[in-house]
Parts: sequence; C-alpha cells; structure tokens
Amino acid sequence: MRFSGNGNGNNWFQAMVVGNASAPAREKAIRLTLRFGASIAIGLSALLLGGPALTAERPADLPVKAPVSYLTNGYDWTGWYVGAHAGVIRGSSTWSSNLVGAAAPGLNGSFDLPFNFDFMAGTGSFVAGLQGGYNRVLPSRMLLGVEADVSFPNSDVVVPYSVRGSQTAASPLTGQVTYGEGVIHYGSARARIGYAFDHLLLYGTAGLAWTYDQVARTQVAASAFGNSVPPGTTETALLWRLGWAAGIGVELPITGNWTAKAEYLQTGFGRKGAFFAGSADTFQSDLAMQSLRLGLNYKLGGTDPLPELLTKGPRALETDRFAFHAQATFLNQYDPSFRDPYRGQNSLAPNIGRETTDVTLYAGAKLWDGAEFWITPEIDQGFGLSGSVGAAGFPSGEAYKVGASYPYTRLQRAFVRQTIDLGGDTQKVDSGLMQFAGSQTSDRLVITVGKIGVVDIFDTNKYAHDPRGDFMNWTVIDTGTYDYAADAWAYTVGGAIEWYTGPWTLRGGMFDLSVVPNSTMLDSHFGQFQWDGEIERRYSIFGQPGKVAVTGFLSRGRMGSFQDAIQLAAMTGGPADITAVRTYQSRGGISMNLEQQLVENVGLFARAGWADGSKEPYEFTDVDRTVAAGLSVSGKMWGRDDDTFGIAGVVNGLSKVHQAFLNDGGLGILVGDGQLPHPGDEGIFETYYSLPWFASRVTLDYQLIVNPAYNRDRGPVSVLGVRVHTQY
Repeated sequence: MRFSGNGNGNNWFQAMVVGNASAPAREKAIRLTLRFGASIAIGLSALLLGGPALTAERPADLPVKAPVSYLTNGYDWTGWYVGAHAGVIRGSSTWSSNLVGAAAPGLNGSFDLPFNFDFMAGTGSFVAGLQGGYNRVLPSRMLLGVEADVSFPNSDVVVPYSVRGSQTAASPLTGQVTYGEGVIHYGSARARIGYAFDHLLLYGTAGLAWTYDQVARTQVAASAFGNSVPPGTTETALLWRLGWAAGIGVELPITGNWTAKAEYLQTGFGRKGAFFAGSADTFQSDLAMQSLRLGLNYKLGGTDPLPELLTKGPRALETDRFAFHAQATFLNQYDPSFRDPYRGQNSLAPNIGRETTDVTLYAGAKLWDGAEFWITPEIDQGFGLSGSVGAAGFPSGEAYKVGASYPYTRLQRAFVRQTIDLGGDTQKVDSGLMQFAGSQTSDRLVITVGKIGVVDIFDTNKYAHDPRGDFMNWTVIDTGTYDYAADAWAYTVGGAIEWYTGPWTLRGGMFDLSVVPNSTMLDSHFGQFQWDGEIERRYSIFGQPGKVAVTGFLSRGRMGSFQDAIQLAAMTGGPADITAVRTYQSRGGISMNLEQQLVENVGLFARAGWADGSKEPYEFTDVDRTVAAGLSVSGKMWGRDDDTFGIAGVVNGLSKVHQAFLNDGGLGILVGDGQLPHPGDEGIFETYYSLPWFASRVTLDYQLIVNPAYNRDRGPVSVLGVRVHTQY
C-alpha cells in the first residue's frame, strides 16, 4: 500500500482545508469526505459490533475489568480523552548537498520513504503511538477540539529506522555517495473541527507537527581527486523538524467510554540542514509524510478525571466480537561494585544502572465459532545491564537481546487460535489480556498458528513465568535449558496443537528458528526449525491442586560444535569462534516443570532441565543443565490481600567442552569473559515483594548471582531492581 501527496486525492483534501477553493471543488470535496467517512464507519461497525472465544492459558498478574455493554443512546463527545493508535506511513524527501569551498555545483535529488513490510523479519513502515485531547460539542452539534499525539515507527534496532529512504549519487568531486534519512519518532498538536451525529463523528484536523530524524551520508566510492573520506565511511546527524499536519477522520462510539477512529494525516516539513564534518559536506532536505491509522480513545468521565484514571484505570473494552487491552511496564536495575579482575566482550560490568520500558497493545477479534485473532504491537525502549550480557541467568526478563535508547514499535504477536470443544465439564473463562470471557469444555483441542511466543504455550507456570508480574531472572521464569525458537525479542512463527483430555494435556508444535543463532531475523524459508512437545498431568494432593509437565525440543539448523571451534582455534592461534564451524545439525533437550499449591495462598514451583552440551545453544541462553525452585506467597497470609512475596534459587551448569570453549576465548549468547580458567556452576538467588500502588503494581527485587557466566574469578554480583506495571 502506498500513499501519495500528489494526484486527485490530494486535490480534494486541499479543497476541504483551503478556504479559497472553488465552489465545485468544495462540493466535490464534501461528497468525497462523506463517502470516505461512511465507508470507514461501516467497516468499523462490522468489525466492532458484530461472535465465540479462544482462551489464553497464561494468567494475568492484575485483574482485567469486566466488559461493558454496547452504547444504546446518543453519545456525548464532550470531555477529555486518552487513547492509542497503530497505522502505516510513507514519505518522500528532496535534498541537496555541497562540499565546503567547492566551486562546482553540488549534488541534489529526491527519494521516497516507501511502504514496506517483512513479516518474518518483523520490520515495516508501521507505527504505534499514544494520543490525548479534549472535545467540546456546541448546541449546533458542531464539535471543536484539540489533540496531541506521538508515534513510534518500527525498528530492527540492528538496522534501525524502518521508515527510511535513500538515494545514491555521484560526481567527480564527491565520488559516489549515498544520502538517506530515517524517522525515529514524530508527533503533532492539532485542532479538530467536525460534526457530531448521534453515533458518528466526521472531522477535519490541522495544526503543528514535529519529527526527530537521522540523516546519513555513506561514501560508496572515492572521488576522482582523492579528496573524499575513505569508501565505506558513514556519517550521521540527528535533526528536529517542525512543520504542519492536516487530515480528516471518522470516529464512532463503541461503549460508554470507548470510541474507535480511522484517520488520514499528511505532514510537511521545510528544509533543514546538517553538516557532515568528516567529508566537509553540507546537506539539506525537506520531508513529507502521509499516514493512515486506526485508533481507540477512552473518554475520561467525572468531574476530576485524571485522579480517577490513575487510581482505578480505564474500564476494559470487550464486545462480543472485539476486545482491547493494554499493559505498560517500567523496570530499573542496578549492580553495585563486585570483584572484577578482567573482562571480555560479554562480561557483566559493575556499577551500572539500566532501565527498560514497554507498552503493549492487545487487540482481539472473534472470527467464527471458537476462532479468535490477536495482534499485539509493542513499543519498547531501553537496555539490560551491560547490553543484556554477563550472566546465563540474566537478571531481567524485560530486557531483550537488543536494546535502543529511543522508543520503537515491534509487532510481537499476530496469530489465530481455534478452540474445539470435545465434551466434559463446562468451564468459565475470564477475560484476560489475550482471551475473551466465555466458556469452554474440559476436553478440547486448541490450535494456534501465526507469530507467537513459544513460552506462551509451553513451559508455563503460574508462580514463576511472568517478568512483568512475578520473578525477573531469565532462568527462574523459564527453564534455562529450554532453548525455544525465537528472534531476539523472544517471538517466532509457527503452529501448535494442544489436546486437553481429563487431567492430561498433550502439546506439540513446530516453530521457525532465526537465520543465524541469536539474531533479529527469522528464517524466511523455514529451513531451520524446531519441534516441541509437552505432556502435562494435573492432579490434587490432600485437596491441593498441582501439575507436572515434561517438555522436550529438537532444533534443526546451522549451529557449531564446541570441539570443532576449539580445534580450529588451536590451528589458527586465535580465540575459539563458533561462527566459523557452523554446519546443519541437531540439538535437543528435555525439562521438567512442577507447579504445586502447598496450602491456600502458598505455591511451590520447581524446574529441572538438560540440553546437549556439545553444541551451541541456538536462541535462549548458555545453559546445559539447570535446577530451580521457589515459593510464591500471597499477602493474605499477613492481612495484605493484594501483596505477593516470592523467593527462588537456581543452579545453572555447563558441559566440560562448553567450559573449554569459553576458556579459549569463545563467546556464547550471553556469556564470554575472554577466558575461563576457574569454571564453576552459576548460582542465583532471587526474592521479590509486589504490592498495589494506585492502578498499578510496584515490585522491589533483589538478586545475588554467584559465579556470573560460570566464572569463579568474578562476582558475586548483587542486582537491585524496581518494577512498575499496570494493565487492564
């Protein structure tokens, strides 16, 4: 899909917002606007007001409020509101460049920031963001309002800024050079004017816009005079741009507080300059963007709306065909000084603090009987300690293997799940982040296909599985040896089937591996993949419920053998390099997961696992064997019903050949101190206390890591953490 600022579409839009348009043009514009609004309104109505359910097995750490009924009377648009949006964007830029002191004319040209989308890579010209504003409806039904918004485009992080474009040009004086621009984030502050029907709002909008971009210059080939920077040199500069925004939209009410909207916006930014000092090149460019987005707004009711929102949160949006939930999590960690005689590329550094922030939007739609579609765009920002390296049991499950200082959007999940009832007792299903309220039978089939997190389905545990709600350490919330298929954000493409029959559940799945181990892009040809299987048994001991599950995996892909890397290092005299010895082969593992309520309000969990220690782990972390156990205790035991206390311990280990590989300077996914003369098991202790705070939860966390990265020469490391989480 492409949007253009030229052609008839732009002419009728200008006729709406420019006062000196001719009468025939204005009449045509009005007809087209009403046609546009009516078509979108019909589409939104069919989606939102149209029925059965799918369930998500993962429990939420905060309750999700009950769904609300449809709006039946005329909607009152007056009041403050907040909301979220997602959409697609494209753009174009014209540019010029001049070398300082050059007598000859400089270079100039133009390029598009085209629409693109790669499902397997998780990249494309899509955005997600937040908005807020105020509406006032006059007695004439004319609506006047203001709105401010901010949008965060998608990014691969390794190759940043998916909304980007470039052009290569050449001259004898400059040589061959590529100029480009990428959008980091952007926003606007606009007035809205429209007409409020009983159940429909048509509006136009215009105002100020801003964007924060990166411009880049890459020397591709040297100049004929030899005065250019070396080929391959890339210089970058950051630009703030100010400009205008204008557009049209349609909005309709869904419930007493929720409305849905579709909006087209065009933005324009004048010429802005940047100076590339290395090449003494002055670069100037303008920027125009067009976006189409869908959004949801939540009207703040009452005479004092902000305190009510902060203390109670918004009411959940769930109709019989559509649901929307959201979560936001901030996590900050700090590791004080510890024994640190030497470091390698993947070592944990002392005296550092890092934070991560993420906002996830969960949108679901019922497709047909028992089928649901869910999509979860997420805005991420921040880093784990030392860039998420330095311990096999890394202390933050909210930190991904790649990080960024700027917020960016990822499409983490997009899947269809079909539930087929097979009989047995009818069970009530509560509304959740990825489930509709409803019912299901105890015997059933559940089929899930699309982009998902493997541990949404496998290796689950109600007491230790959610880094936003319970423990934080990687090898506490998941079995350390379970090398599940995932990109650098822990999501993959594939399918799973679950058969629930009596007290048993059998699960099986096939999932795509990354192009190379521990990378941001999945294998688009599915040539590298993983089989997963799990058998679960639910039971009761002295009236206390529990379950035990055994999980196995087998990965097929290009991976390296530690012994081959050691032998190659002996021949070359360099450090062991696992990337140089990768061949197509298999790696497997097996694990056990126990979940047991001891008494009311006290739960025990335990995990143990083994994986093939002769080959490199492919996706998760550097663990060949692990044992973990812990307790989760409800505050009801001491009169604070909504508090939770947790305590856990983990011991992770490596095979002898894996230790020898690290001692020869090899690097793993998360570990690699450059040497490992005194290896030992990595031991981790974690405890947390979680309590409610307004409409959120605050968690205080402490971790002690002994022999970080299996190195007895370094540590022990204390990690202090605080987490703030909210969801509805």
